[in-house]
Amino acid sequence: MQKKRLKRPEVLSPAGTLEKLKVAVDYGADAVFVGGQAYGLRSRAGNFSMEELQEGIDYAHERGAKVYVAANMVTHEGNEIGAGQWFCQLRDMGLDAVIVSDPALIAICAAEAPGLEIHLSTQASSTNVETFEFWKEMGLTRVVLAREVSMEEIAQIRQRTDVEIEAFVHGAMCISYSGRCVLSNHMSFRDANRGGCCQSCRWKYDLYQVTEEDGRQSVQGQIPEEFSMSAVDMCMIEHIPDMIENGVDSLKIEGRMKSVHYVSTVTNCYKAAVDAYLESPEAFEAIKQDLIDECWKVAQRELSTGFYYQTPSEDEQLFGARRKIPRYKFVAEVVSFDPETMRATIRQRNVIKEGEAIECYGPGFRHFETKVEDLRDQDGLPIDRANRPMELLTIKLDRPVCPGDMIRSCQSGLINLYKDNGQSMTIRA
Repeated sequence: MQKKRLKRPEVLSPAGTLEKLKVAVDYGADAVFVGGQAYGLRSRAGNFSMEELQEGIDYAHERGAKVYVAANMVTHEGNEIGAGQWFCQLRDMGLDAVIVSDPALIAICAAEAPGLEIHLSTQASSTNVETFEFWKEMGLTRVVLAREVSMEEIAQIRQRTDVEIEAFVHGAMCISYSGRCVLSNHMSFRDANRGGCCQSCRWKYDLYQVTEEDGRQSVQGQIPEEFSMSAVDMCMIEHIPDMIENGVDSLKIEGRMKSVHYVSTVTNCYKAAVDAYLESPEAFEAIKQDLIDECWKVAQRELSTGFYYQTPSEDEQLFGARRKIPRYKFVAEVVSFDPETMRATIRQRNVIKEGEAIECYGPGFRHFETKVEDLRDQDGLPIDRANRPMELLTIKLDRPVCPGDMIRSCQSGLINLYKDNGQSMTIRA
């Protein structure tokens, strides 16, 4: 029986800054999505100037990767002025595609910047094949699925359309339907649909009981969690086979406002997962637990599979007690390595100490644990502790590393938290 030929999906990583773009590409991203200085939904991300964007496009293209710009805001009257010229400039810079949700911006881009590929944003809430075909007729080549679509629905959509499917596989998920939030605007006059989200769903809320006798009484302490709306994060790393088998063209990682540590780690994991499964299911199974463990090292919240396999209840979806807390801290990146002396020159990012347990990792899912030995400052003097960010230091290693590799400290202590009838239980590493 002939083996089924599977299409390699694109690993699409977030890039909030030029540095993160380069890191994402170096760690295996097939494409990155960024924000320009107009029409996006992340006003507080390190959005790219045109000069930075050009440098990023050139850097990615030289390494076989693509760059997309998110222009997914909902326009109000007058917001569309100048959009055509902006889209033309992006096209002429060699941008691979724009990600758009507003029909007005889609029409402007198609009419005034022909040749620039348009992808439909998840904010447009595409959940069925008829919607895919509608946007195909409008000239769009890819649709980013609504986050509420199930795996079964993906399979059905794939069988009935040749439009490219992009789906989220990792990162923070908005509690509002397809990210179309009005809560932020209501509570802080910052419009989430035009880039001003204040993340009010992640604020701490209290509940009150109102009776005629006692009036309004807080129930704080009687309920286990103060959060009431904040969704847990998505992680599909162990289900990448399902995404590939069902024909998803692009695996999207959320996180343009996340750190270099996050971007490098998660990109590395999903690239390794895709490579392993396309080699063989057995190869994927052999590294699956390592991939899961690696993703937890940068997890900021609980992890779930969202709506892919079931409609999540409050137990699976709302932010609550953490099962795991990462005990890793990004401390440095490798600038150079001398194989004769086995000394690495590193650029410090956080406090690093002599004798500290560390893990070095790099592209290709390379990683090993060791200790900081013979820590020296930029003048070559031995030191016990370095606490000045971006300072150049040297350390002695027992294995070789490469420029661009990352170093994180491995802290001991409490790593698992469980709740049993409101009581906390702890397990030591």
